[in-house]
Amino acid sequence: MRALLFVAMFVLTTSAVAQSPQAVNTAAILAERPPQILAEYRFFRDAGARAPNARVTPYDLNTALYSDGALKFRYVYIPPGQTARYDAEGVFEFPVGTVLIKTFAFAADMRTPGENVRFLETRLLIRRTDGWIALPYVWNEAQTEARLSPIGADIPVSFTDENGAAVAFDWAVPNRNQCKGCHDRAGDLVPIGPSARNLNRSAYYAYAEPLPALHGMTAQGVWRNQLAEWIDRGLLDQAPADAPRVASAYDTVDTVEQRARAYLDVNCAHCHNPEGPAHTSGLDLRWSQHEPVQWGVLKRPVAAGRGSAGYEFAIEPGHPERSILLYRMESTDPGVMMPELGRQRVDARGVALIRAWIAEMDEGAN
Repeated sequence: MRALLFVAMFVLTTSAVAQSPQAVNTAAILAERPPQILAEYRFFRDAGARAPNARVTPYDLNTALYSDGALKFRYVYIPPGQTARYDAEGVFEFPVGTVLIKTFAFAADMRTPGENVRFLETRLLIRRTDGWIALPYVWNEAQTEARLSPIGADIPVSFTDENGAAVAFDWAVPNRNQCKGCHDRAGDLVPIGPSARNLNRSAYYAYAEPLPALHGMTAQGVWRNQLAEWIDRGLLDQAPADAPRVASAYDTVDTVEQRARAYLDVNCAHCHNPEGPAHTSGLDLRWSQHEPVQWGVLKRPVAAGRGSAGYEFAIEPGHPERSILLYRMESTDPGVMMPELGRQRVDARGVALIRAWIAEMDEGAN
């Protein structure tokens, strides 16, 4: 369903290509004092931020970070004449002036996520000469303007979830410093999602008019690998045919283990890695880590406490009910839950996936 929503939004936005002659405001991107209004960047051709401007390219991920079940609309802007540098393991090296744009939203009824969608905030990650900065922009009730809110915000939201239940809570927009809680790598603020393994997937690209010069096609749109599309659009310098690919957490084409590892890679590994803020835990939940004990299999906690619930291991094979990792995923207690930032609700699908993975493990695993 989320993939279809991505397609629908893309078709909607690209149909407006000819509405405005103004290019993205590159001066605003690099300005010492950032614009107070999102529209001043001209990333979008409409006030509601549905129609991306030239070189503002939508993208999707194989497995995305859980954020209380919010819809996310992602775009990347790379200045003309510049390209990102391919990296097989980590996030691409993006040039100065790059902006990663992510809008968080909920539909009034999440069973029909393409209808009555309310934007809450648009977060920008901007690559400056001295590194990345994070800027949150909060949308007004009329959905006509998003204003910079460096101190964060609390936004009351209510909607019907995918199971038909009524949900209401305050969406927490992080302040600029809190963004680093998840985006910290060895003390620097860095992006999380746009890596080769997570971008290596097909997406639907639609065009306002047939463009026969592009890929030799004459149709209005095409399903195409995102890495190949980025290269042809001049956004990426290269991508080998054997580029890595992480599993889609909820696509049953991949094994339970592959999907569970992908989930942990995106939702947990930005902290639980040798250079992350949770490196003292001894867990390394990156996709590239191949030692089960580093994932937590039969690994005792570094420090016991109520976060361990008295259990012995982060993951006890065959026993999800005695695994600390799952216990913390199921909690909403601020002193226990993991991830500790970026969520207030339990990710029921993620919990079910990790439970199934641990349950199928051989009890003699080490």
